[in-house]
Amino acid sequence: MVMRKLQSVSRGFSVLENGAHLQTAVMILEPGEASGPLSNEHPSSEQVLVVFEGAIEAEIDGQKFQMMSGDSAIVPKNAAHRFVNQSQERAITFSVYAPKAYD
Repeated sequence: MVMRKLQSVSRGFSVLENGAHLQTAVMILEPGEASGPLSNEHPSSEQVLVVFEGAIEAEIDGQKFQMMSGDSAIVPKNAAHRFVNQSQERAITFSVYAPKAYD
């Protein structure tokens, strides 16, 4: 078993662990950064995203809302989504994808 800590990722997006049917990942967004364009990068997987530190604006399937540290959201399969850090502090998110979304 391989274990990685969230603190081992210094920036960007990184898959932490892969299970048989799911995976975990961390994303660090500096002030002004976004997860990417509003799109669907994992059409066959659901995503649970938890804000670990900071705050982000989430847009999921046409709905925009603010997320603070400790908040979570589910991104359904085939839902266009995007996360933006509009604050002055970095934001760290932790996600679980099921089934695995990235190689």
